[in-house]
Amino acid sequence: MAIIKYVIADDHKIFRQGLRLALADDHRLKLVGEVGDGRQLMELLEKQPADVILLDLKMPEMDGMEATKEIRTKYPEMKIIILTMYDDEQFILHLMEAGANGFLIKNTEPEEIKKAIHSAHENGYYFSDLVSSVMLKTLVRKNTAKPTFREPVALTDKETEVLKHICDGLTAAEIGSKIFLSPRTVEGIKSNLLEKIGVRNAAGLIMYAVKNGLV
Repeated sequence: MAIIKYVIADDHKIFRQGLRLALADDHRLKLVGEVGDGRQLMELLEKQPADVILLDLKMPEMDGMEATKEIRTKYPEMKIIILTMYDDEQFILHLMEAGANGFLIKNTEPEEIKKAIHSAHENGYYFSDLVSSVMLKTLVRKNTAKPTFREPVALTDKETEVLKHICDGLTAAEIGSKIFLSPRTVEGIKSNLLEKIGVRNAAGLIMYAVKNGLV
């Protein structure tokens, strides 16, 4: 199976060391760099490609929010998992809408962090219980929340079918085998969905599907 290259960006050296050790027994994960601030992270990514970034929010030079937006612009295929002490709902919503692929609190068990890395890499997102709870509460309050998605959006039957499978956590290959399409075709449909709905990643697609009663 493919090796997942990841980077740790956190201004606490002891935390970086602990995280590195906690993930070391997963032989599908390869640490390719660690940095102490967002500016160093962007410099590293110019030289060293990565699949997944484990990103702290509060860092000097460039914080996690700024880094998320810049990574999403320059490296749209990279997956970003926020790993922070901040669990405020607004932080979570803002970062997921900005393009983060997952959000975890720093006291999360190592096994869940590994699961999040694999899920973000393979499916494009990882929803912890915390994120799922915040998203559901936001949808309940949707009448008072600022609109996030452009409406109306007309989806074809095939796009709706692919969207539902994305919500089930299936990869492009798994979706393709179910509906008799190539993984590349499925990825093309997913790209069309992102553009039509006006979101940045699979997390946004799922929020749209839930909001509009598709799942």
